[in-house]
Amino acid sequence: MEYRYLGRSGLKVSTITLGAMMFGGKGFFAYAGSTGLDEAKRLLDVAFDHGVNLVDTANVYSYGASEEMLGKALKGRRDRTLVATKVRMGMADGPNDGGLSRHHIIAQCEASLRRLGTDHIDLYQVHEWDGQVPLEETLEALDSLVRSGKVRYIGSSNYAGWQLMKALGVSERKGYQPFVSQQIHYTLQAREAEYELLPIAEDAGVGVLVWSPLAGGLLSGKYRRGQPAPEGSRKLAEWNEPPVRDEGALYDIVDELVSIGDSRGISAAQVSLAWLLRRPGMSSLVVGAKTEQQLLDNLAAADVTLTEEECDRLDKVSAPPLIYPYWHHAKSASDRLGPHDIVPNEALRNSRG
Repeated sequence: MEYRYLGRSGLKVSTITLGAMMFGGKGFFAYAGSTGLDEAKRLLDVAFDHGVNLVDTANVYSYGASEEMLGKALKGRRDRTLVATKVRMGMADGPNDGGLSRHHIIAQCEASLRRLGTDHIDLYQVHEWDGQVPLEETLEALDSLVRSGKVRYIGSSNYAGWQLMKALGVSERKGYQPFVSQQIHYTLQAREAEYELLPIAEDAGVGVLVWSPLAGGLLSGKYRRGQPAPEGSRKLAEWNEPPVRDEGALYDIVDELVSIGDSRGISAAQVSLAWLLRRPGMSSLVVGAKTEQQLLDNLAAADVTLTEEECDRLDKVSAPPLIYPYWHHAKSASDRLGPHDIVPNEALRNSRG
């Protein structure tokens, strides 16, 4: 297992993170899986044995049950791993039971600490943007938690580019602890992060954690053109996260993944994850698993090195279009672009020759 610094922090994380969304499996979150305590312990054993040192959850996953089960599963071995969780989503129906106010952040941090059975959270992430609360209030509350020792590092999740840059600017101006990472969705099927978020990561030194790196299983090789979906899975037409805007393009990507995997004797999922790990700015991929075998398959991707030719094939079949202003940059400013202006969009990079 390789370990990479989380942005410009001094914290090293494994390139594969174990996602605990399926722990507990209550209500809506049962769609992701319903892992019981014994299986959760086993998945943690497997992850630790393969060098994983970060586990990611959120307070809203199964409405606290994921954190609670993770805390029980880690009892007696908390020092073996880093724990990341999140705050922002609504946890009850009251007017202050959601968002990123000082009230909600501090109350939910205390609740997460109790459920996790720990005295600190290694990475505390804001789960989503809150445009109703002053950013200074949010960042000051997070800063106070770091200074109190209850939180070690803070990160964002699902921010737009301008939102992340504004947050970094406020933190610098006010002397607050900055976000060291962003947790985003980024896959061969959905490469929008290349327009703003990945260049920001490289330029500002923000680490990148990728959630659902297999696009909810769409890039696992289980979903094939003209074939019925696996038993027990959701139909492609019902998928909404991530949205599938071009089913034909998705299957073109899957065909290429399967072809490369078959030629190497590995799974399409491993090929997809290995491609992500080569992208600029990547810190770790958050993988969930319903079974031990699925987890082992995903973990094996950490040891896969794709050739340049294989990466080129995947880049070509999945390349997003150059939207404005990037097509204009390619046309009129390609001779004056810096290294972070072209991360990692191949069309823009190739425009420079």
